Amino acid sequence: MELTNINEINGLLLRHGFKFSKAMGQNFLTARWVPQQIAEEAEIDENTGVLEVGPGIGCLTAELSENAGKVISVELDKRLKPVLEETLEGRENVEVIFGDVLKLDLRQLVNEKFQGLKPAVCANLPYNVTTPLITAFIEAGCFETVTVMIQREVALRICAQPGTGDYGAFGIFVNYYMEPELLFEVPPTCFIPQPKVTSAVIKLKRRKNPPVKVIDEKLLFKVVRAAFNQRRKTLVNALSSAFGNLTKDEIIKLVENSGVDSKIRGENLSIVSFAKISDEIHRLISVDL
Repeated sequence: MELTNINEINGLLLRHGFKFSKAMGQNFLTARWVPQQIAEEAEIDENTGVLEVGPGIGCLTAELSENAGKVISVELDKRLKPVLEETLEGRENVEVIFGDVLKLDLRQLVNEKFQGLKPAVCANLPYNVTTPLITAFIEAGCFETVTVMIQREVALRICAQPGTGDYGAFGIFVNYYMEPELLFEVPPTCFIPQPKVTSAVIKLKRRKNPPVKVIDEKLLFKVVRAAFNQRRKTLVNALSSAFGNLTKDEIIKLVENSGVDSKIRGENLSIVSFAKISDEIHRLISVDL
């Protein structure tokens, strides 16, 4: 069965009485080159254990299983169980778990399922939970690479540079732990039903070390969030709102001690500058995080 052939997809779904759920953001691929290229770019081999989220009818799952040592696919929609049983029949290195991946202990899952294998994520992510999923993959700390198809706008935010409109707190968080690479775009015409947005495939490689040393990582990200929660304000005013136990004069001084113009906005700061400011705040106060 060709799992990206629209006629075969329609026949498969009709046989099982399946209807798309808008709430779950279900869009199935109808262009064979897409799962092929995703699997290729992910550099999966027999030594890799792959976590996939949202397999749908299994077109990417099937591609991954051709080269991976093992594939664990987590699917929220239990209505897809008979569909996947049909489409993945005979693929002994594939296991489908039905449940919410955000409720799973990913480290435990990796330890149980991928013994002796290099853990990686490769998936076509549901757009409505992209940010929490990528956050969970990063915070698990056990995936060497994360290769995912997401909304193009989110991919651009992750790869954005300081001073651009796409630059923000989530991108800084991702870049602190991972090296992002925008691989290619996928137009809406490659899906059924067609989404209203263009997709993009991005690859995140775990850094051996963060790009900057910082005294307190939690404090660093509190500073970053403060700067972008009120991104039209100057950094000083944004930090004044977030750190009420510091006077404005103290904040101006610590910003300037970090080598930063006190009139700058957070959207123009590099992660190195954010780290310097975070360390200056750490030296002044003990923040209740």
